Amino acid sequence: MKKLLKTLLLVALALVVVLFVIYRVLLSLSAPSQELAPDARVAAILENSGCLSCHTANPELPFYADVPVAGKLVKEDIEAGYRAFDITPLMEALKGGTTPNVVDVAKVEKVALDKSMPEAKYYLMHWGSQMTDAKASAIAEWAQNFRVAYYNDGLEGERAGEPIRPIIPSQNVDERKAELGFALFHDPRLSVDNTVSCASCHALDMGGVDNHQYSHGVEERLGGVNAPTVYNAVYNFVQFWDGRAKTLAEQAAGPPLNPVEMASESFDEIIAKLQQDENYVKLFAELYPEGITEATITNAIEEFERTLVTPNSQFDKWLLGDDNALTAQELRGYELFKEYSCATCHTGVNLGGESYELMGLRRHYFEERGLELTEEDNGRYKQTQDERDRHRFKVPGLRNVELTWPYYHDGSRLTMDDAVRDMALYQCDVELAEGEVQDIVAFLRTLTGEYKGEKLSNKNEYGVIVVDDHDHE
Repeated sequence: MKKLLKTLLLVALALVVVLFVIYRVLLSLSAPSQELAPDARVAAILENSGCLSCHTANPELPFYADVPVAGKLVKEDIEAGYRAFDITPLMEALKGGTTPNVVDVAKVEKVALDKSMPEAKYYLMHWGSQMTDAKASAIAEWAQNFRVAYYNDGLEGERAGEPIRPIIPSQNVDERKAELGFALFHDPRLSVDNTVSCASCHALDMGGVDNHQYSHGVEERLGGVNAPTVYNAVYNFVQFWDGRAKTLAEQAAGPPLNPVEMASESFDEIIAKLQQDENYVKLFAELYPEGITEATITNAIEEFERTLVTPNSQFDKWLLGDDNALTAQELRGYELFKEYSCATCHTGVNLGGESYELMGLRRHYFEERGLELTEEDNGRYKQTQDERDRHRFKVPGLRNVELTWPYYHDGSRLTMDDAVRDMALYQCDVELAEGEVQDIVAFLRTLTGEYKGEKLSNKNEYGVIVVDDHDHE
């Protein structure tokens, strides 16, 4: 009897080994042919791996979705997957031959290299969907080649495929229009009572912000959202936290008529005041045949803001080949920044500004924040009325971030330490060790660049902000 039992155990073990080998063979066979074009190959990998089962608005539910307990888990996973990432635009780009979003590329690359998707409970039910070394390598090679071609910024060697790119300033700026835009940007006559200019909330000597939790408009009226920096805003795919402006000119048209910011009744009112200035009349006539109009005012401001780029940061110098530009701690911080997926959303030239992302992806930020919800907390939902967009915001760029406190759309974090620690918690469900926080902050400090040949600084003392009219140290 014992001999029979032993034999059965050996047979069972052998069967398990055979099944495992078959499973691995199936996995290897499931990798798309290398003869496919890179885009087509990646699209096939994503389809075969089951990404469309969770990361689309209308996925096809598996047969077991109707099973009482398992079905509930399946539907919760699908809801969470789509909430985190909609893969549809990427698949359309891969199959249609158009340019994919850089954040979508970074996200897919990261989960492939980590082999964090698909989850085990999915690929155990769908043999062949598991991410293999061959699939991950194919995706990584595709992602790095995409960046080299997309940015065309001259990065070479092992840094050519980095998710963060250096600022390469464009020379395509009309200098005379930019000079006019500079004057308008600093002109309080765009406000109803001639007291507030664009520079009041976006001071160029304060990192392009005002270091207030909420900016102060005419008659000291408080806005409901933290003012983002104007430096490097040209690299954002949209403007404002909720993305309601597609261009810098559209953004420039907003604050002058906002009742709590500059509160002018109309651009006709602003134009009437500017037309009383002979210098403005002369400049506009020389640069714009139509003279002073809303469109020419905002175009000039846009042209000026296109000059607000800050190249030559320590990190840019390292990207471009200077091995001595970063310390060991700063390099550790960058590696942690990538390891914890920060560089998937904070990617590209501006380390952000390329996508909308959910605030509180892994933990409930707004439930734990301790403040009442406001209209501004709805984020992109204000514009789309799509429930998926509630609490979703344009990702802020991290250039010069050491100068632009306080942080988040609600200005609720006073220091980079706080912001980094809580971003890891709410977006990645990771509790960083104190050393990791300091390493990442050290890296973030290397992102401060130069404006007009001088390193950007903030005349305000670091850490001194205004919250609801009270100074906080």
